[in-house]
Amino acid sequence: METGQDNNKKPLIIIAGPTASGKTRLSVEIAKEINGEIISADSMQVYRGMDIGTAKIRKEEMQGIKHYLIDEFEPWEEFNVAIFKEKCDKYIQEIYSHNKIPVIAGGTGFYIQAVLYNINFKETATDEEYRKKLWHFASIHGAEALHKELARIDKVSSETIHPNNIKRVIRAMEYYNQTGTPISQHNEEERQKEAAYLSKYFVLNLPREVLYNRINQRVDIMRKEGLEDEVRALMAKGCTKDMVSMQGLGYKEIIDAITSNEPAIDAFDKIKQETRHFAKRQITWFKREKNTNWIEKEQFASEQELVNYCVKECYKIIQSKNS
Repeated sequence: METGQDNNKKPLIIIAGPTASGKTRLSVEIAKEINGEIISADSMQVYRGMDIGTAKIRKEEMQGIKHYLIDEFEPWEEFNVAIFKEKCDKYIQEIYSHNKIPVIAGGTGFYIQAVLYNINFKETATDEEYRKKLWHFASIHGAEALHKELARIDKVSSETIHPNNIKRVIRAMEYYNQTGTPISQHNEEERQKEAAYLSKYFVLNLPREVLYNRINQRVDIMRKEGLEDEVRALMAKGCTKDMVSMQGLGYKEIIDAITSNEPAIDAFDKIKQETRHFAKRQITWFKREKNTNWIEKEQFASEQELVNYCVKECYKIIQSKNS
């Protein structure tokens, strides 16, 4: 379905879905057909030196299509949804200036939502003492225990924020502590806003068993390609597990294994399990989004048939804008 049916609005294509569902390849094929450029909506691929664990697109896979928000930050630099939105808004305008169509591709649903609905990040004063209290709690009792505290006051947020993402967990708890309102309620109110673009929002999906097998295979490839060596190189540069970047799936587990001298094979088994859980949360998030084209990939006979379908749908809004 199209969002933002207003001829004054410009077209925007979104390719979303859970990890390992095939977003990267599809986005490139669509961009080739519609004269597009791609903005990554992945919260980890933005970091330099984090290639294997993020399944980052390789230059040859880009097939000449310009990509944005890939390798733009160092792992120790701050990157969050507000920074993403600022950068993405800028790149969207840059792409329009090239007379091309922006294609946002990635699995970080909150990032996509922030841009599509022009979300206002309501600022509350930072409560350093409360933050320190929560960080202290997490250091003693663990990330899972802190996440359970979030679930107690804001179950919706707990379903979409990974327990390892301590910074986001604390931000959600801090928002509730200051306003008495769950941040998920604020986000839902923002979600009800009219879309800022004339968009086609595709969400890829696969049968759960197929998706989980793809995830397991992807993690096996990461192991063979040298994820452990990649993490060691990042640690040698000063990266520590308390950094937001190192809380990414694959990185935290390997750091824990290295620092505790545990077998790496156990860490990779944990990565598979955690990634499957993450994919489930992503699906939960995208099911809540409105005006999406939910694509069951198994219903298409081939990848080309899927591409053809998506391109045809894209041209419905591109041509309506040009007509």
